[in-house]
Amino acid sequence: MPSRVHAGEFFALPQSPQIYKQLLMVSGLERYYQIARCFRDEDLRADRQPEFTQVDIETSFMERDDLLDMMEQLMVRLFKETIGVELATPFQRISHAEAMNKYGSDKPDLRFGLELIEMNDIVAGSGVKVFSSVIEKGGEVKVLNAKGCGTWTRKEIDDLGPYAARYGAKGLAWIQVKEGEFKGPIVKFFSEQEIEAVRERTGAEDGDLLLFSADTKKVVADVLGALRLKIGRELGLINDNEYKFAWVLDFPLFSYDEEAKRYVAEHHPFTRPKHEDLELMEVDPLAARAEAYDLVLNGYEVGGGSMRIYQREIQEKMFKALGLSPEEAHEKFGFLLDAFEYGTPPHGGIAFGFDRLVMLLAGRTNLRETIAFPKTASATDLLMDAPSEVDGGQLQQLHIKLAKKPGEDK
Repeated sequence: MPSRVHAGEFFALPQSPQIYKQLLMVSGLERYYQIARCFRDEDLRADRQPEFTQVDIETSFMERDDLLDMMEQLMVRLFKETIGVELATPFQRISHAEAMNKYGSDKPDLRFGLELIEMNDIVAGSGVKVFSSVIEKGGEVKVLNAKGCGTWTRKEIDDLGPYAARYGAKGLAWIQVKEGEFKGPIVKFFSEQEIEAVRERTGAEDGDLLLFSADTKKVVADVLGALRLKIGRELGLINDNEYKFAWVLDFPLFSYDEEAKRYVAEHHPFTRPKHEDLELMEVDPLAARAEAYDLVLNGYEVGGGSMRIYQREIQEKMFKALGLSPEEAHEKFGFLLDAFEYGTPPHGGIAFGFDRLVMLLAGRTNLRETIAFPKTASATDLLMDAPSEVDGGQLQQLHIKLAKKPGEDK
């Protein structure tokens, strides 16, 4: 936000009140919660808006599992008092790696099965060159056993191709199981031993349809994760009256930004690394895991948080891994680093997406149905006709000069 008083300087709308609440922990305020308005400039979806409300929680001297247990009890009471649903506890807990490996998503819908199945060891030596080539390059081959879909017509199967392409698939291989035999374009490239190994690994039976994806791990997860949800809905495997909560734990600490050519924090740079992974921050950053956790419900993330860094040396190590020099780190976050010198207590927290929770409690699938004056999919407010242009006088008052829009004449 431009400052009228300080020419050429700006405030930032908060994505989350992260640093402020950590400073409150430093100051001795051991328990905090806030209903906070947050703003995020990200691509919109049915369950996402550029501005939203979160119930923000932070606490000192509490271990991760104690915090998760407390939040489970909050959800139990919330669902019972609002919609009369009794939730079973404890909620299921799975690692991020397991969620991605089995379901192709870090927010899996656990109301039904259809798990993804690893096939590298079986198909690496097959005659399917796409499979062997992908594996040689460090990628993977996985299969989804769409139970009962083996009776689909060739056109119905081929129609899955364009859908898979939306998620990065360059193609979609398949095998039908009919009268005990494997049928499909790629079957001729498998030996009898490989066919039996595929049958045993996938549990394939008459009437099943095996869908193969071969690519990088991310693309395979995206493609088969999306197909899993699509087929689960089409087969009627999803019970709309069931509420299946789960904690997804141990997220990666870093990801690599190919465009910027540097590591970035997967959650935020104040997330505590797992103690046993501290050394990996320097030698193998992408293998380092975080003390981070998300609460997911029926395929939606309803809350997320982490245990926080509270020691200066670890925070400086994190900034270094992110490419910040000591001088840059002190310029941007010196107040926090200095605060860590005063005996900061171990602390952690979580924030719930209030709007998304209301959407799920109301049995809706689009956030715009449970928000007053929502933005459209193109991030516009139709009622207020916003965003809109401002006049030159307002811009001058704020010391702003606009650049030409792409395509405009100079």
